[in-house]
Amino acid sequence: MIKKIGIVTKYLSLLLWAFIILFPISILLFGSFMTHEEFHNKQGIHWPDSFLYLTNYSKAIHEGHLLRSFLVTFFIIFLSVLGSVFIGSMIAYVCHRFHFKGKKMILFFYFLVSSTPMVITQVGTFKIMTTLHLYNTIWAPVVLYIGADVTMVYLYLQNMEQLPIELDQAAMMDGASFWTIYTKVIFPLLRPATVTVILLKMLSIYNDFYIPYLYMPSSELPTVSTAIFRFVGPYQTNWEIISACIVLSIIPMLIIYLCLQSYMANHQLEGSVKL
Repeated sequence: MIKKIGIVTKYLSLLLWAFIILFPISILLFGSFMTHEEFHNKQGIHWPDSFLYLTNYSKAIHEGHLLRSFLVTFFIIFLSVLGSVFIGSMIAYVCHRFHFKGKKMILFFYFLVSSTPMVITQVGTFKIMTTLHLYNTIWAPVVLYIGADVTMVYLYLQNMEQLPIELDQAAMMDGASFWTIYTKVIFPLLRPATVTVILLKMLSIYNDFYIPYLYMPSSELPTVSTAIFRFVGPYQTNWEIISACIVLSIIPMLIIYLCLQSYMANHQLEGSVKL
């Protein structure tokens, strides 16, 4: 009896959570097919008069320059994720495999910086960006995003715990350098953690509005978030076009997540390597 109650409770909680997630998405989806008057006259979830009304999507693509914003956003994501994966995995490799003074301090400072609210450091950060002449360029967010945060370092450290030290020792006996051990032995076995880091970093950058809006105010360099903000005005906000923009912006990340979710299972050693 208790087991059945537990199963029913589990599925009810899952249904409740699915409803909480799907309810606002349903409003966006239905609203993207509505006219301006129709959207503001109806409240809650209502079927649009026609699912063939695609004017909002046309305006989102052309007036919002979504295609350009996708290119700019994924260019920033590519460089930032590449740098984060390299820095995060290297820090985890050094901190896990080597013993030296100050190792714990490195992890402590990573945690300290990550726990500090970003707004507090923005005056100094903005000054650095302007001094380096990176303000209002595409390189400003890349530099700010590229650093590995403490979450990514600990994900790699957790995965490193499952890699036996004998792999390093066998490689050293064959004359491999530390760089060769990292690139040829360790990093390929960190694939589950790497995919998790990539997804977390991509979602964080893709959904961020503050840094692109502050450091790339030029209309020639829109990201997805700043492109959507164009339809917000002081006197009128086109929520139906914003809904269409958001629906379109969900598609790329949804496809990427579905393609990579199989690698986000347990962080485990999938086998050994032959040198």
